[in-house]
Amino acid sequence: MSATTELLAQIDAAASAAEKYAAAARSRLRARVAPSGKIDRTLIDAEQRVSHGFAWVATYAEALRQTSLWARRLNDEGRFGETEALLCECLFAEYGAQLAGGIPMTQLELIRPADFGLEPPAVQFSFEAPKRARLAALLRAGQGKASLEDTGLDEEGSMIRDQFRSFAEEKIVPYAHDWHLKDELIPMEIVQEMADLGVFGLTIAEEDGGAGLGKIAMCIVSEELSRGYIGTGSLGTRSEIAAELIMSGGTADQKRKWLPKLASGEILPTAVFTEPNTGSDLGSLRTRAVRDGDHYVVTGNKTWITHAARADLMTLLVRTDPNTNDHRGLSMLLAEKPRGTDGNPFPAQGMTGGEIEVLGYRGMKEYEIGFDGFRVPAANLLGGVEGQGFKQLMATFESARIQTAARAIGVAQCALELGLSYALERKQFGGEIFAFPRVADKLTMMAAELVAARQLAYYSARQKDSGKRCDLEAGMAKLLGARVAWAAADNALQIHGGNGFALEYKISRVLCDARILNIFEGAGEIQAQVIARRLLEDGAN
Repeated sequence: MSATTELLAQIDAAASAAEKYAAAARSRLRARVAPSGKIDRTLIDAEQRVSHGFAWVATYAEALRQTSLWARRLNDEGRFGETEALLCECLFAEYGAQLAGGIPMTQLELIRPADFGLEPPAVQFSFEAPKRARLAALLRAGQGKASLEDTGLDEEGSMIRDQFRSFAEEKIVPYAHDWHLKDELIPMEIVQEMADLGVFGLTIAEEDGGAGLGKIAMCIVSEELSRGYIGTGSLGTRSEIAAELIMSGGTADQKRKWLPKLASGEILPTAVFTEPNTGSDLGSLRTRAVRDGDHYVVTGNKTWITHAARADLMTLLVRTDPNTNDHRGLSMLLAEKPRGTDGNPFPAQGMTGGEIEVLGYRGMKEYEIGFDGFRVPAANLLGGVEGQGFKQLMATFESARIQTAARAIGVAQCALELGLSYALERKQFGGEIFAFPRVADKLTMMAAELVAARQLAYYSARQKDSGKRCDLEAGMAKLLGARVAWAAADNALQIHGGNGFALEYKISRVLCDARILNIFEGAGEIQAQVIARRLLEDGAN
């Protein structure tokens, strides 16, 4: 048996051991939270820490399995070289050690086998100093770079990646930090160029004016644009959400009216869901829409609305049934508004608002909005039937979380590249700081984690493109991707030392941008809860 064949067998065995551990943890947890066979909400809330820890265990197991499949595919294609082998060993050694000794859900919270009443799993790899040094040397030389970013793309996918990487390098990277420091909106010329490239209509059908591509293409574009600047990588998110809402829940007239304009970028949308006192609890929102003839009259307050001033269309979640206090009384309105300016962001009758100043994620700006008698044509009720808003929104979450995972990968890739570049340029004690093992170790672990996060994200996109339910896979991709991005940014800043704390260095921006990824599109805690409940319900039979 060759060394490569033996390694691939060890990787497969380790992934299987992680999956068996996740299954055992599920069984132990179900006994605690579903003693009668059905999940008891009080019990699962009381066991929140262990439930969320189980979600992390299951996510690690899936990430290792997808990395194992990546290694197998590269080997079949004759592209599984020394760099790829060492990256796998690095990842499996670290994640195996964490599964056995404690997975960091955050810097303060670890989940251990003893929390489930289990023995540590046998996911054991060694990755000693000589191998770490060799992997660092290979990364320094740029060997294996193409396969690090390999996600099994076809020729079309590779062309899309090349096109958007070139666009980001030329039109975004040189200017993004200045936009951030000045807290400026991304210039409209850039928005228009992105529209011309088809960013806003990627997944809209060709007959509706879009490109008719799938979520894989969405991931590629989101990753490459976010590698340049998370703001540009996120510009398409609102169009993706609006298009998905209309494609899945809109009437024929609504599709004809809105989809071509969204696809071309003629219409820029924004998502208006969150309220000051509801956060992730959308079912308890209070913004009211009362029918008045052929209009709805909207009253209430919304917050954390991205790119709101420039938007022409709001996907606005409201309560149309005043006799409800949960998700059943919610409806989605396609609410038109005029574009605003910095001086007058919301020049619409019945609508006021202002900017929320933020640490990062600045290129589109965040706003709070107050509605007082704001009128929306009744014909703009999504789907034409009241009470469907929450269900319609839930249908978009898979795509939104896949796209967020791709954004996280782009941010993490940027952090890795900034950290590596600085480590090679910065001289201390007579040589480049890359030569110090603790600097090189940070970079090798970033690269290894990026492989796992990228494979998990693109796996979820493939599931979506094949028509399969993928809320679980999308949630896992988002959960892991957000943490990988934060870890990469934090460690890349540490490599910069004091300079990383200086605003003039790009890594200071990337750190701020990375932090939001674990909050929006489902905070890490909410994401873990959703993953745990889904897996526990699936394990009922």
